[in-house]
Amino acid sequence: MARKRLGDLLVHSGLITEEQLAATLSEKSSDEKLGDALLKEGYISEQQLIEVLEFQLGIPHINLYQYPIDEELVQLVPKELAKRHTVMPIRVDGNKLFVAMADPMDYFAMEELRMATGFQITPGIATKDSLYRTITKYYDIQESIKEVMGDFAPEESIDETGITDEDSPIVRLVNQIIANAVAQRASDIHFDPQETELRVRYRVDGMLRTERALPRYMQNVLIARIKIISNLNITESRIPQDGRIKMDINYKPLDIRVSSLPSVYGEKIVMRILDLSNALNDIDKLGFTTSNLRNFKSMIEKPNGIILITGPTGSGKSSTLYAALNRLNSEEVNIVTIEDPVEYQLQGINQVQVKEEIGMTFANGLRSILRQDPDIIMIGEIRDFETAQIAVRASLTGHLVLSTLHTNSAVAALTRLIDMGIESFLIASSLNGIVGQRLVRRICSDCNTQVSVTEREMELFNKAGIEVTSVNRGKGCSSCGMTGYRGRIAIHEVLPIDDQIRRFVMNTSTRGEIRDYAKKSGIKFLIEDGLEKVSQGLTTTEEVLRVASME
Repeated sequence: MARKRLGDLLVHSGLITEEQLAATLSEKSSDEKLGDALLKEGYISEQQLIEVLEFQLGIPHINLYQYPIDEELVQLVPKELAKRHTVMPIRVDGNKLFVAMADPMDYFAMEELRMATGFQITPGIATKDSLYRTITKYYDIQESIKEVMGDFAPEESIDETGITDEDSPIVRLVNQIIANAVAQRASDIHFDPQETELRVRYRVDGMLRTERALPRYMQNVLIARIKIISNLNITESRIPQDGRIKMDINYKPLDIRVSSLPSVYGEKIVMRILDLSNALNDIDKLGFTTSNLRNFKSMIEKPNGIILITGPTGSGKSSTLYAALNRLNSEEVNIVTIEDPVEYQLQGINQVQVKEEIGMTFANGLRSILRQDPDIIMIGEIRDFETAQIAVRASLTGHLVLSTLHTNSAVAALTRLIDMGIESFLIASSLNGIVGQRLVRRICSDCNTQVSVTEREMELFNKAGIEVTSVNRGKGCSSCGMTGYRGRIAIHEVLPIDDQIRRFVMNTSTRGEIRDYAKKSGIKFLIEDGLEKVSQGLTTTEEVLRVASME
């Protein structure tokens, strides 16, 4: 094979210019690969890189997500070599070993592989993400499982050193399960005890999927290890417990919330991963449309009043609250929050943790906060009449109060407060505005394709007054694990409380009347904001209809 240079291939394909190539070559460090440097600069996407190499050099693109890998082959290439060069052996044909590589033009890596295995190396190209995942799965996790199986006989009791010694297989296995979850951008890890196995599931982009099933007899040692690192009582398995782990994975600080729950087949553990490196959101990057962003900013910039963010659990309400606090945070203001639990620690903000068992409830904590000369108060959630009543009083005495409420829509929050027992005139005079929010999965940028609109979709778009001829969908590729989606975006409805809505609340008007008025005022509800994002090629109608309904 004639040795062509990657830069020349990309210029020849018209993906980058000579100037971009020259600039990248001069700026990149000596040990950085050109492909990685171009990706970092944003000149090309990984999918474009793969397509050029596939087309120009005839190197096949391997979708590792669907590829059946023979575990015997993993023994051929040493772990250290596979990790250093990001390569994965996939099959043998005579004296040829087929390997998936992130950089199939890395001739040094191929030569080293040939020397180590004695086979002629035939490269295929795969995405970096899928290679990392597969290497972790087959080299690290599989290896640790085998070691654990060898170490712990099914009838053996838990050995203290086996779950505390940093080099023991069970400790490595737990670390690798967490590292693998981070590599897949999972928000939660579930350890589900079943009758015959322990199922490990990851929640990626809001959807749960089973990652692997472990033998039942590994359940006790795994759960004991997790309880030790999260400072839970290892001897208590009859009552629910909550803990926390702080750790670094690949130089990224992680904060993990751990919850245990006794179930029929043993304790179920759920680990919520809070990635501290991207914890602080910028309010401009939350996915608000221009008019919604303008309305939201004007709400939070008022000196007093209540702003409510509504939606079910896991709809990104906390992130929006933190972004708003981040925007308001300055030396001149005293911001105090009361949360259950405190998710992200924010610089310069006083955060208080609810502890119901010692009487530190939202209501009691809030009373104490009001004696601390606050300007802005954030309440994690308004759950009861007492908390709501104190929040309303605080807003009427010159404080800005931000909080969340579990309702299905912005308008429903008004009736929910009345149901809680708050006087309608107090709600009318204290509320600044309500934001309804949901999260939908974003179409994967690597396999995004245009398709024509179905009749059902056309009906929805016509009803929402949006003109479209085509929509986008993800075909499914190794970058997104064949789902067609990668990452999430928020859809919103922002309802500023004006004088007319105040009159509606005072007269205890129906939800329908308030909705009709809001619609006439130009307020876009969740479904309309979602469909607008579908028309922009960001998500699909299925996703929007999964989280929002036509009313």
